[in-house]
Amino acid sequence: MSTVQITAADVNKLRQQTGAGMMDCKKALVEANGDFEAAVDLLRKKGQKVSAARSGNATSEGIVLISVSADGTNGKLVALACETEPVSKVEDFRNLAQAILTAAVDHNASSTEALSAIALADGRTVAETITELTGKIGEKMVIQNYENVTGEKIVSYVHSNGKMGVLVAFEGANGVDITEAGKDVAMQIAAMNPVAVDKDGVDPATIEREIEIAKDVIRAEGKPEEMVEKIAAGKLNKFYKDSTLLNQEFVKDSSVDIRKFLDNTVKGLTVTAFKRVQLGA
Repeated sequence: MSTVQITAADVNKLRQQTGAGMMDCKKALVEANGDFEAAVDLLRKKGQKVSAARSGNATSEGIVLISVSADGTNGKLVALACETEPVSKVEDFRNLAQAILTAAVDHNASSTEALSAIALADGRTVAETITELTGKIGEKMVIQNYENVTGEKIVSYVHSNGKMGVLVAFEGANGVDITEAGKDVAMQIAAMNPVAVDKDGVDPATIEREIEIAKDVIRAEGKPEEMVEKIAAGKLNKFYKDSTLLNQEFVKDSSVDIRKFLDNTVKGLTVTAFKRVQLGA
């Protein structure tokens, strides 16, 4: 049985078509007996194997990208994660992150699962494209976060290292340009990492845990039992002040909290929702 001669030109053609390494392309062409489509499938299968083999690896690096609609009422955030910082700077990785964000915007993806199923320009889904790039680069990649936030006015912030992003939804702007104030609030969220917008947004389990911790500390300090509940309530209020956005001290002006800062900007202006994503956190 004759064997098809694989030329350097064939290998280079497959490499240009797939972006895979030269040796991988040559091996795939040999195994596929020169059939380009079969060779492409073999390379993609290799990518799936690489993806599975590295499935347990930590993905603490990557890039966060954000797009806010022209009318300012919707913001989408994509965090594409990888294992190492050098890969996060590779052009193919960054191009893929941008393509995923564009797909999210174009299709108004409702979830990470829906986003992963969207077909990109070449017909492959987002999930398939991630798997293929995993095979090409040899490092696990995953959509770590996808956020889709809608509101009266959305303001965004991406930290200078590209690994943290914030989306904030405001209401009560009443036609006033709140971009600058909104950016201040987004940066506050980035720096102070609140757990909720206001007290009523805190998970009841978190509140219960804070109260129990406070009581244990108070008792350990030897305070009378009749004072425990009152002191614990005071500590819970301190937790709200430190950990809920509207009650936090404004980092740029300690004389006001965020609620007052917003009200001073535009009477009645407030935050309805926010999303903070940090790779490696």
